[in-house]
Amino acid sequence: MQQKPKPLAVIDGETLMDKRLPKRSFCIETLLPEGISMLGGAPKIGKSWMVLDIGIRVAKGESIWSLPTKRGTVLYLALEDSLARIQERLCKLTDDVPGNLFFAIAAGTLADDLCFQIEQFISEHRDTVLVIIDTFQIVRVGGIDTSYANDYDEVRKLKALADKMRISLLLVHHLRKQGDSDPLNKLSGTTGISGAMDAVFILDVSKRHARGATLFCTGRDIESRELELNMSRDTCAWELISDTLDKPDLTLPDEIVKLSEFVKNIEQFKGGNTEFAEQFCVYAGAEISAKALKQLMNRWRYQLEERFVYFKSSRSNGQRFLEIRYIPSSVGDESAVEDGSSAVCDLCVPSVPCVPESRNPLAELRRQKRKVVLRTTPPDNWPPEPDPDVEEMMEKAFRETMAAIDAEIERERNNKV
Repeated sequence: MQQKPKPLAVIDGETLMDKRLPKRSFCIETLLPEGISMLGGAPKIGKSWMVLDIGIRVAKGESIWSLPTKRGTVLYLALEDSLARIQERLCKLTDDVPGNLFFAIAAGTLADDLCFQIEQFISEHRDTVLVIIDTFQIVRVGGIDTSYANDYDEVRKLKALADKMRISLLLVHHLRKQGDSDPLNKLSGTTGISGAMDAVFILDVSKRHARGATLFCTGRDIESRELELNMSRDTCAWELISDTLDKPDLTLPDEIVKLSEFVKNIEQFKGGNTEFAEQFCVYAGAEISAKALKQLMNRWRYQLEERFVYFKSSRSNGQRFLEIRYIPSSVGDESAVEDGSSAVCDLCVPSVPCVPESRNPLAELRRQKRKVVLRTTPPDNWPPEPDPDVEEMMEKAFRETMAAIDAEIERERNNKV
């Protein structure tokens, strides 16, 4: 029996702009994103030294080239090396090798066990953030097919794995023997390889320093930049000389800073987008349209949440509405930001929170409010397409739960008085 074709799962632009999607995660802030990346370089230039140093620093949570790293377990497939050579390099690079940095000198290929082996390792080490394959050529399927389609297909298998496991997967690759004025065209193979990458790094001989190299960086989620590096004679680590992005753009726009201050003052707002924008303009002494302000809020949503500002949008009778609240974490409560990934079904049956005996009641209630807001964010795959009935149920549960908590807070305040 012929299978029925699956319809396209689509989402309209307006809904997409209001949807809270997971923040793009970086293994090395602004440089190495979650997904699949490739480091290319000439033989013996120092690619393996570089990725080993990166692995050590990520495992420790130490910065590299003045860029913060995301600490976690690292798997390094050193497929061209022996354990003795890895040990020798570790002794050069550090005197404190972390226990969450793992090595393998043999692995399957894309034709057999490689993806399964990596997935199994991650299932046993849930905090894995980085997998390094040194080199990509060894895990490729042998044969004479060197077409664009074959190159792209091989990389896509690894990209699917990286996306599924939410890790950074870094492939080490060689360059072509023939030169090219564009460093990114020097990667061995067709453009099908670089085309499937989230980020590409080319380590090439520096024209400025005798023992140096230039790291050319480009990608979908990073800004193009060039790092001038020099290999230390003592440790063989690549040290930063200069960066064309002297200060990666991590600065919040003034409007967002003022917006967080404004919401902190008013604590909450429920109403139309235009009304909110007008009130904000009066407070900030600025001119910004409701549309432009909402675009900024969507763009900097996660930074606003770091400042305890949470918002959600809705539409009724052709009008757009906004609910925005300031919900600070409890003083001294380190768990105030937990459960950010809790299932939305937690809200399906709203409950009146009990007042803990061992904590400050008001602080605990504020903490619960914060968790409720975080839990109103559905996971990536839920629901697969908009469902008005489910969304209405979620909205009702949210309102009832928040009202119950507000009532408890008010009672606690009255009891204190």
